[in-house]
Amino acid sequence: MNQHHVSKAQESAASFPVEKIRAMFPALRQAGDFIFMDNAAGAQIPQSVLDAVTSHLVEHNVQRGGRYGRSVTVDQSVAEARESVAVLINAYSPSEICFGMNATSFIRLVSLGIGQMLAERDEIVVTDMDHDANIATWLALEQAGARFKWWRMHEDGNLHVDDLKPLMSDRTRLVACTVTAHSIGSIVDVASVAKIAHAAGAEVFLDCVHYGPHGLIDVQAWDCDYLVCSGYKNFSPHMGFLWGRFETLKRLPTFREDFIPDEPPYKVEAGTFIYENVSGMDAAVRYLESIGRNFLAESNRSRRDNIVAGMNAIRDYELTLAREMMKVLKACGATIYGVADEARIHERVPTFCFNIGTLSPQRIVEEMAALQIGIRDGHMYAPRLMKRLHLSMDSGAIRASLVHYNTVEEVHRFGEALRAIIAKLS
Repeated sequence: MNQHHVSKAQESAASFPVEKIRAMFPALRQAGDFIFMDNAAGAQIPQSVLDAVTSHLVEHNVQRGGRYGRSVTVDQSVAEARESVAVLINAYSPSEICFGMNATSFIRLVSLGIGQMLAERDEIVVTDMDHDANIATWLALEQAGARFKWWRMHEDGNLHVDDLKPLMSDRTRLVACTVTAHSIGSIVDVASVAKIAHAAGAEVFLDCVHYGPHGLIDVQAWDCDYLVCSGYKNFSPHMGFLWGRFETLKRLPTFREDFIPDEPPYKVEAGTFIYENVSGMDAAVRYLESIGRNFLAESNRSRRDNIVAGMNAIRDYELTLAREMMKVLKACGATIYGVADEARIHERVPTFCFNIGTLSPQRIVEEMAALQIGIRDGHMYAPRLMKRLHLSMDSGAIRASLVHYNTVEEVHRFGEALRAIIAKLS
């Protein structure tokens, strides 16, 4: 990142309306002194999202597909949510957006379909940096004849695309990787992943759950084939969505009842999903658009323009948070797992996994809780990464994860608390 871009990002971060944004979140208003720093496990929701869920449950909590007004409204709200999510990720068509329970169930659904189409392309590339949901689901295809190659993280805390190239062959069926590590916050160059995979005739499956709240998603620019997200990290209630290229989803073998059309999104959405939470996801996208409107002057901007502006502003602001958090942790003598060089700060989001010497992660997190700061400890659902970092599954590490409603002042309060806890426990 050159100096011009740095200064522009700093200018954008300085103008970020964080206090105005915090006022939109009921949980933040009611929390008193509590600091939410466990956002990687689930973010809070703005009032507009809560209102959308309540509106659905009060005004049209009925099954879709009927001829009466309330049922027709459910069909309309689901269609509008597909359009909003399509705008959020720059899908080619809203019909590529499939709603369901969570990202893990969608990964499993796609893996079961791909397991029926391996043939001579029976190799799947997985990483040792991912959430286990994007590893174990693919490894389960071994009984279907799948073979696996491991794309391993470098000692510098990230996956390098040059290491992916020698893993590819004419037998490669799929590369499955994260966009951003939920545990250590490293951002992967997924556009380059797609170029390498497609050159070998393989497809790309992206776990975008953790990247979603932190930066601009663009399935067209990334040129991926599948992508999953979960609403609960994206300022929405608990739900998940799958995107896939329309023709790719059309070919994918899925379970469906006989009366369900054999095309996306219907063939992917088995059973009834949580309509009120889909309405909440629609409102969450519109919330992100509203942030973008603070940074665009033109009156004829599109919804996508607002998303681009909003997510870029969030990204710039969060880089400021990340820099402050990195300074605080280093001043406390923390071992930071993942990208720990401020010169490479653009390779990460403000999710920090760390330990303090030999002090117990559990004790530190308990002491933080007593001081009204919510962070997390443990293995972060990443057993292979824990092994790679030489950490035990029992104790693991500490994770503090920030989003755009956090503030620099909260980071400093976190630092003061951590210093006091270290002094107490040492």
